[in-house]
Amino acid sequence: MQESMKFLSTEMKEITDAGREWVHRVLEGPSDTICNVEGNEVIMLCSNNYLGLSNHPKMKEAAINAVKTHGVGSGSVRAIAGNMDLHEQWEKRLAEFKEQEAAFITSAGFTANQGVIQQLAPTPDDVILSDRLNHGSIIDGVRTTKAKRAVYEHCDTGSLEDELSKLSKENPRRILVITDGVFSMDGDHAPLDEIYKVCEPYSNAIIYVDDAHGDGVLGRNYSGKGLVDHYGLQGKVHIEMGTFSKAFGTMGGSIVGSKELVTWCRNKTRSYLLSASHPPATAAASIKALDLIEHEEPGIVKKLWENIEYFKKQIIDMGYNHEITSASTTAIIPIIFGDPLKAKKASNSLYSDYGIFALPIVFPMVPRGLDRIRVQANAALSKDQLDQGLRAFEEVGKKLGIF
Repeated sequence: MQESMKFLSTEMKEITDAGREWVHRVLEGPSDTICNVEGNEVIMLCSNNYLGLSNHPKMKEAAINAVKTHGVGSGSVRAIAGNMDLHEQWEKRLAEFKEQEAAFITSAGFTANQGVIQQLAPTPDDVILSDRLNHGSIIDGVRTTKAKRAVYEHCDTGSLEDELSKLSKENPRRILVITDGVFSMDGDHAPLDEIYKVCEPYSNAIIYVDDAHGDGVLGRNYSGKGLVDHYGLQGKVHIEMGTFSKAFGTMGGSIVGSKELVTWCRNKTRSYLLSASHPPATAAASIKALDLIEHEEPGIVKKLWENIEYFKKQIIDMGYNHEITSASTTAIIPIIFGDPLKAKKASNSLYSDYGIFALPIVFPMVPRGLDRIRVQANAALSKDQLDQGLRAFEEVGKKLGIF
């Protein structure tokens, strides 16, 4: 029996020798701007917690109160006995926030993509057209379908138009056009307005946007309502997928759109129907997150953007001016080292020598030669904390010969 498992050590040695092993550091306490990681106090620069809400006192208060009134678990899937009033309130509040007709919540963004995509294009008579750099959860969702698949070049609406023209000649039942809203490794965002214009003439085209990293970050007038709002396309983009595990500071995926879409998803999505509903504390804290962004602390998204613009300008000016870094338009700031071992060495030095927690992202998460440290801005970071991070990156960059 053990003979059949020898591949595990062989493959792990290959991964480790190439500098591609994920080493999990342990966070001992809340995700905040200053964290305790394995006994060391560090500045957090690699969290998805863009608005600093995961440890917000009002979020914690809402969660604690929900535990007192509703307990710690839901007890079931929502379709059977796990549908609490807090879940209904959460979805209603999200739809209001997004200025859409309806919303429903899944266990995670990954399960939203996995469950909904397979139902939207389930047959060989359907076609899925996907951006070349779409997230792995989209790719896995596409793999579960029997639809014909094609890709268009990254954020290239000319390529999208060419592919749509070719595919439409085959008279498919549906053409599902899928794009990330914000691309999680490079930090650029999809030209959703142009995608909409290209797709509009095709009556069988459905636009699906995964805006996990746009929620709470993008939106007109610092609304935090995401990429659909950024372009004012509510009611025109058919399906908006999102997550609460990033800027909103909690956990859970979401699908937002028409009432008809949401009702259909509730009845067709197995990853929803067969997963227990969220604990009451998560639902209550998520509702509070939306209230904080929209009403109680409306300047929080603007503060995030002030930090994004300050850090990005300084990092580029000091010499980390790779075209990918410059092209980022969101809270994700990719700092390119080009080699997995160099990126890991930089990350280790930042952590050990300067008290900066910023992890490397290496192949196969990113293409070979584009290994990086992915900094993620946070509205709660002070200018002094940003400056500490910048000084550390400057010294490490000089030591490693980046500039």
